[in-house]
Amino acid sequence: MAVQRVGLVVHRGRAAAREAAGVVLGWCAAHGVPCTEIDVWSRDHRRHSGREEAHAAGEPDLVVTLGGDGTFLRGARIAVKTGAAVLGVDLGRVGFLTEVPACDLATALDTVHAGHAPVEERMTLTMRASRPPEVPADLGPFLDHGRGPTLPPPPTRPEPAAGDGWGVPLDVNALNDVVVEKLARDHQVGAGVYISGRLLAAYSADALVVATPTGSTAYSFSAGGPVLSPHMDAVVFTPIAAHMTFNRTVVAAPDEPVALRILPHSGRAAVSIDGQLRGVLHPGDWIGVYRAPQRVRLVRLRPTDFYGRLRERFRLTDAPAAAIDGESAPFFRPDSCVPPDLAGLRLAPPAAAR
Repeated sequence: MAVQRVGLVVHRGRAAAREAAGVVLGWCAAHGVPCTEIDVWSRDHRRHSGREEAHAAGEPDLVVTLGGDGTFLRGARIAVKTGAAVLGVDLGRVGFLTEVPACDLATALDTVHAGHAPVEERMTLTMRASRPPEVPADLGPFLDHGRGPTLPPPPTRPEPAAGDGWGVPLDVNALNDVVVEKLARDHQVGAGVYISGRLLAAYSADALVVATPTGSTAYSFSAGGPVLSPHMDAVVFTPIAAHMTFNRTVVAAPDEPVALRILPHSGRAAVSIDGQLRGVLHPGDWIGVYRAPQRVRLVRLRPTDFYGRLRERFRLTDAPAAAIDGESAPFFRPDSCVPPDLAGLRLAPPAAAR
């Protein structure tokens, strides 16, 4: 892709991010590519939806994020609305989404501009709700404390006339997860959880997480959920600190929606999308979470080595009892020509490319 316009999302709290922003601005000036910095933090004024941010930035076809995974998620929220690709520059500590070291930034932009960078697509989640979500006025200052103004509630999506009871379609895309969590420390969330329209169980828990495979290494993972390959499609439901015997994750098919109805005895519950508060649910309210038609487009400079990154980021170590066997032998590592029967498989990149 020849880059036409760049949107720049910078974690201004990091000196390395500010320095990298200068590299991007210099590259854009040298190549005659318009570049707009998108202030997604906006501590001094109200924040905007992803679609509004994309429009204000001139509908960029490439969004460059300079920070960690949190910064990347902010950029992805904007890029998915217009189908822009996202180039994540790795300045974080435990990043799974960012791709490019800061020292390779100029080379990466050259590669993207020349059309030589592959684009990897990731599944996102969208929602319907029993009513448009909102943040009650009495909770706004409390929920904003320490984080600046919240994002506005998700706008509704226009749709042709539909039957009654299907709820309000919301214009949101979650790359990681949708989380329903308690607002009061002494009052858990009580919710009936439905998969494909059938009741699975009624839960009393600190939080309930519906995640994508990409988000399986985020909040869901911290609660003991499984690690899923980001190259697959699935809907992952994980309860957090559930007061019941069945507290396991359920991995549903991508076409199986997960719905959560807040029970009458429950307190109010906050709804967060990719870590950003977007509304509050009251007893009787419900949300439905399901695979969105839009996918986030991630720029990659080389084949993704997800399992190598998993080992590195989580500092996985080998069992002491295995030490007597010496180093693990390579397996399906294509340093030479790939045999015909393996040609269609997704394999680790050659050693020279890692």
